[in-house]
Amino acid sequence: MKLLNLKILGLIIVIAVALVLPLAISDYWQYVLTVAFFYTIMAASWNLLGGYTGQFSLAHHTFGMIGAYTSSLLMAKAGAAFWISIPAAIVFTMVLSLILGIVCLRVHGLYLALITWAFAEVIRNYFRLHYAFTGGDRGLDAPLLFGTLQPTPYYYFFLGLTVLSIALIAVLMHSRIGYYLRSIRDDAIAARSMGVNIVRYKVLAFIVASGIAGMAGAFYGHTIGLISPVLGDFNEMAMIIIFVVIGGMRTLAGPVIGALSVRITMEFLREQSEIRIIILSALVIIIMRFFNGGLMELVRRIRKWIGKEQESVSAYQQQG
Repeated sequence: MKLLNLKILGLIIVIAVALVLPLAISDYWQYVLTVAFFYTIMAASWNLLGGYTGQFSLAHHTFGMIGAYTSSLLMAKAGAAFWISIPAAIVFTMVLSLILGIVCLRVHGLYLALITWAFAEVIRNYFRLHYAFTGGDRGLDAPLLFGTLQPTPYYYFFLGLTVLSIALIAVLMHSRIGYYLRSIRDDAIAARSMGVNIVRYKVLAFIVASGIAGMAGAFYGHTIGLISPVLGDFNEMAMIIIFVVIGGMRTLAGPVIGALSVRITMEFLREQSEIRIIILSALVIIIMRFFNGGLMELVRRIRKWIGKEQESVSAYQQQG
């Protein structure tokens, strides 16, 4: 109970700091954190697939790109308003993920990774080559969500979106559905013997995660104002996975810590592009070698060590 209270208190403090932070930082860093919030949502939703469910999809970033393009194209070509284009983009990504899920989620492991990678490359090249429709490599202008380049409203909006996305994932994973997803990941044969429809729940997780990615992508497009096929580069997918691995898979806080810490660190090293790649690579190697659970495992080890120290002190005092 005390641990739960400490977690709640810590969460309240973090949110309170995040709410007042724009008062103490520049517009530039507000924009940096807004982008970091976007990647936090992408990492957390991929963790629902790769971490909690064991589905190693390499097309997650593509659904973010699809959401961004769909909303912007609906506004540019059909004259749709935000309240129509963004929900439509979310629904479209979910329908597309349903189709892809039905096709590929009967396989797993390397085969699933290859199929989703191939899908991602097809979509990326479609947006890249159809200049008349998507703007090609030049990109597509996206109307700004708040009609201004001032970053503060986008910061608060993406902060709220991040909290809501993580809350949705938390509710899902603490429900019966989450129990089924974890059982499928741990032992699919045992889960099937208990009557769990494996394909149905895999597809459901795929749809939810892709829908969250599509939502984040749609809002992100209307935040940066210009969408390009760069959003579909494999580097984007690799970074999302790195955020989750560094923070800690199969945890709610891991993707948040990983995305924010890496994005902020990389921004500090922005002018030393070669060095920051070396640092990031070294960090991944160290964590994979010594902390398979990422930074969250390091936190657990520290907490365990502190607990042992407190027990030792208590035992010594009792003897005294």
